[in-house]
Amino acid sequence: MTSEERAVLKSKIQDLIVKYEHDIKETEKMTQPISPENSLGRISRMDAINNKSVMEASLRNKISKRNKLKMALIQVEKAGFGLCSNCSKPINPKRLMFMPEVVKCMRCAR
Repeated sequence: MTSEERAVLKSKIQDLIVKYEHDIKETEKMTQPISPENSLGRISRMDAINNKSVMEASLRNKISKRNKLKMALIQVEKAGFGLCSNCSKPINPKRLMFMPEVVKCMRCAR
């Protein structure tokens, strides 16, 4: 991987981390506890609880993705970045640009 590709990738990772930080804050707002208000009917309350569960799962996924991106940001400067953790062959730069947090090439990821 060339130094130019690394710089572009590093910039993309930083942008994605900022995006995920914002998304996490927005999703956290949607996972607040559901208060037992009189205005909600039983079905509406069950629907709100279900939606909260879906948002909590989404929040966990976003936090996990952000953490992987932060790890990739640290690793991007290291010599072994861009090499498959399984077979040690180079990961396609297009794959890294699409998913910078990947550690396996397409062949090993299957």
